[in-house]
Amino acid sequence: MATSGSNGDRHRWSTRIPRSVRRAAAVLRRPRTSRGRLAWLNRASTTIGTTLDLGRTAQELTDFVVPRLADGAAVDLLESVLRGEAGARAGGAGAPVTRAVAVSAVPELETLEPDEPGELSVHPQTLITVHCLRNREPVLLSRMRRDDYRRVAPTAGAAEAMRRAGVHSYMAVPLTARGVLLGAADFVRGPGSPPFTRSDVELATELASKAAVFIDNARLYGREREHVLSLQRSLLPRATPNTPGLEVFTHYTPSPDPGGVGGDWFDVMALPGGRTALVVGDVMGHGVAAAATMGRLRTVSRTLLGMDTAPDRVLARLDLVVRDLEDDPVATCLCAVYDPATASCTLAGAGHMPPLLVDASGAVSRVEVPVGAPLGAGVIPYDPVTVPVAAGQRLVLYTDGLVKTREGDVDAWLRRLADALPEMVERLLDAQDPSGIPLGEGSRLDESVLLMAAGGELPEGTDLRVWPLPPDGTAASAARSLVTAQLARWGLEELADVAELVVSELVGNALRYGGGPGQLRLMRHDRLTLEVSDTGPDLPQIQHARLSDEGGRGLQLVNMLSRRWGSCRTPDGKVVWAEQDIPRALL
Repeated sequence: MATSGSNGDRHRWSTRIPRSVRRAAAVLRRPRTSRGRLAWLNRASTTIGTTLDLGRTAQELTDFVVPRLADGAAVDLLESVLRGEAGARAGGAGAPVTRAVAVSAVPELETLEPDEPGELSVHPQTLITVHCLRNREPVLLSRMRRDDYRRVAPTAGAAEAMRRAGVHSYMAVPLTARGVLLGAADFVRGPGSPPFTRSDVELATELASKAAVFIDNARLYGREREHVLSLQRSLLPRATPNTPGLEVFTHYTPSPDPGGVGGDWFDVMALPGGRTALVVGDVMGHGVAAAATMGRLRTVSRTLLGMDTAPDRVLARLDLVVRDLEDDPVATCLCAVYDPATASCTLAGAGHMPPLLVDASGAVSRVEVPVGAPLGAGVIPYDPVTVPVAAGQRLVLYTDGLVKTREGDVDAWLRRLADALPEMVERLLDAQDPSGIPLGEGSRLDESVLLMAAGGELPEGTDLRVWPLPPDGTAASAARSLVTAQLARWGLEELADVAELVVSELVGNALRYGGGPGQLRLMRHDRLTLEVSDTGPDLPQIQHARLSDEGGRGLQLVNMLSRRWGSCRTPDGKVVWAEQDIPRALL
């Protein structure tokens, strides 16, 4: 007897019905006339299937029949149904595999030993429930003889317990909806109750037919939710990159409401020069459409971040992209870029909840990011703000599903979130689910994302150096000297020749086209990164130089000597960077 893969709760039959139930009165109220049976079946339509939860629907069925039709009831569902797949169609070979889902019983039958909900139902082929499943027809044992108990109970111990409890009548009916077998329900009667009759079998079959439709609806709804959830998770990052000077923890929590899965997303992206981009966003709406839109926006934001490290410019371009989408979505987004050289974070928001900053003592403060319109509203530009994130501090980004409820003021919920945040941080650090911490009365309506970035020292094997360069013709020689000297101190002398050529070309381009170089940044991590900044507005491009041209081959040389190179705009101009691989023996 049988199962719940949905809620995972384990119930004995005796725990489902309070002992205060007057069983004798319940027996007298059992439907006997045709009118009474019809009224009882009509009540089933409003009592069973109140939710689209598979396990709860099965439990509502067993609770409804006890004690009005039977003294004990159990439901077994097919394994395929519990996985959201279709049930067994007619003509299948043998009995399908089932799992116990729900049980109910009167207190007098507390000594029975049914399959615990959640357990796999592995029964002998001679069992009557197996016969019911295999032939898709009801089975009745009106008056049970001694040998019948082994045909009803899954084990010898369970059979003896049924006999001692005085169970004397048994029936099983298949659960079939839309021509597909979903499982079976079985019922027993004990002392003080009359045996089951053919009329009871007909009544139970009619009830099972109604309940099977509700169970199948719950299966279909659960399958759709799993598909949306799988799509959602496939579009989110599977792992966070190794970012110097910043430890990032993320957690995504699906909605407790099956219809609440939607477009919450986050992203962590390593940028040139050791910088790290952090993004959280939320597409308004739910379902496949919201998840698909989220995937588009995340892809676009990653592309933009690879081209433009300024969060406000990323949001401005995202707004244009959202307005071009055919379904006219609206989304909120918070974009941040952390720079380990200054231990600071530049943030810009588009209608998103403000981030929180947790210091080393656990005190929580709100980061006041200038309010920007949601993406798709067409109100740009967005204003950035830069905040320090020192070692020991933690910057927390999240979506509104973490605080949104049916009732209550948003500011009040933000205060409650701030109070609960230290404990959430500890759970994140321990790789536990932080969403289970109660924030007060009310229930969360939406899915949520929680992203925490902890500032710290650069890890061992990582180093970062930043130098100002003179704005005149001596900048190239100064840059070469700084790079070769630093590489010698790091024990990377064999990279010096290529690094000198690359930095000379980068500084030369800054002098020629960028109004003079600003800073030289050299970073050793898993690769060696050279970066030169200037105030010029134009991003460099590789030119197709003719054989007679005396110049125009600098970036071609950089492209050949580097693992990869690129450029991106900054509020003051641009940076041009190039990376070299470090031999494994030197790491």
